[in-house]
Amino acid sequence: MGERAVKDQQLRRSAAESPVPRNRGVGMLIITAYGIFAVSATARALYQMVFHFEEAPVAYLLSAFAALVYVFATLALSRTSVAGWRAATAAVLVELLGVLAVGAWTAAQPDLFADDTVWSNFGSGYGYVPLVLPFIGVFWLWRHRPGGPRPDRR
Repeated sequence: MGERAVKDQQLRRSAAESPVPRNRGVGMLIITAYGIFAVSATARALYQMVFHFEEAPVAYLLSAFAALVYVFATLALSRTSVAGWRAATAAVLVELLGVLAVGAWTAAQPDLFADDTVWSNFGSGYGYVPLVLPFIGVFWLWRHRPGGPRPDRR
């Protein structure tokens, strides 16, 4: 058995021993928030792309990308495995980079965006929740990382 396989096995064991899985308690609230954004961003992107795509194709494609990120993050956050943690971490980091990049892009070149995306102006159309949510997600995932300090051993 390779070194990586042994480490993965140890991480799975420590994640399984945790008294509160990361998808319970506060984690369930975070997953719910991501789920709400997955549904709303998907509905918004579909509507925009079906009925108004010619008006702002860049904005609507970015909305669709954000929707996919939220769907993937929701599914990954709901998993308790090490692979689920890795996928969730990747998804939340992509979301963080996306909201920062699109937010800066919409501020720098607003004429390119005839309509808003979920991440436009750092999520201002959604009360800046898209800006705050990935920071909460990263913090939560860090606190519940496989092999990290267990919540009952603070």
